[in-house]
Amino acid sequence: MFEGRKYMTRGIKEEIPLDIQIIIWGMIEDLRKKEDFEIDYLQVFELKPTEIDGLEFQRITHKQEVEPYSNTGTFIVRKPVSAKIFVISSIDENGKEYSTMMLCYEY
Repeated sequence: MFEGRKYMTRGIKEEIPLDIQIIIWGMIEDLRKKEDFEIDYLQVFELKPTEIDGLEFQRITHKQEVEPYSNTGTFIVRKPVSAKIFVISSIDENGKEYSTMMLCYEY
């Protein structure tokens, strides 16, 4: 799962900075590398700005339901945001896999 072309919705393009998009794709890649682990077709990311020692960071919590998984990381980004993002792995009519990143309300 999560191979092939990667797409984003208009909401992602307009509201989520590129550096955060790259971090999210990287978190999915890290999960894909786990041995003996079933990756779900739906990946959920909760984004919240967080302050540490007076500096603003991006906190990202990555979750999936089947097989249960949760991981939280804190990152230096240009502009932290609050959002809930879904990344969905799908197969097109030709049998080719692709992934779409979207804001939760675009689902």
